[in-house]
Amino acid sequence: MSALNFDATTVEPVDDFSPIPAGEYIAAIIDSEMKATKNGQGQYLQLMLQVLEGDYKGRMVWDRLNLVNQNQTAVEIAKRTLSAICHAAGKLQVQDSAELHDIPMVVRVSVRPADGQYDASNEVKAYKAMQQSTPQQAQPAQPFQPQQQTPQQAQPTQGFQGQQPAQPQQQGIGSDDVPW
Repeated sequence: MSALNFDATTVEPVDDFSPIPAGEYIAAIIDSEMKATKNGQGQYLQLMLQVLEGDYKGRMVWDRLNLVNQNQTAVEIAKRTLSAICHAAGKLQVQDSAELHDIPMVVRVSVRPADGQYDASNEVKAYKAMQQSTPQQAQPAQPFQPQQQTPQQAQPTQGFQGQQPAQPQQQGIGSDDVPW
């Protein structure tokens, strides 16, 4: 038992359990727990994520990673997803899932339609570090369009990118005057 000292008359209750629209959101893992699978022969890591910004700030979405399972494909998918989470959080070696808590990241969420047995719900489809993407809530992802920069404006970037050849700098010549 925990002492709460809470007055529910001062806070609006959550009454909307419908899925949030598909899109990218800034969110953080706020809780995680290993649980037994329904058949008791495996375990999954259940993650609770909270949306941190925008129209759906405060809403929750969940993800399950089948880390111990007889189906090796499910385990491989779970490990790849956990790797994406670790990369997005900037923590490449973790001993406890709590090390991934409270780190803002971009998550891509989809909506799984109702199927007669279950109501419509959200699924987390991807995790990215904050600097890799700007969330576009409830809109399809847009293709990446690199910005044109002169060599003087170019700044080093983080992440995996191939080496770019150096461009010669010429004094007094505008970009329209360069023959290449």
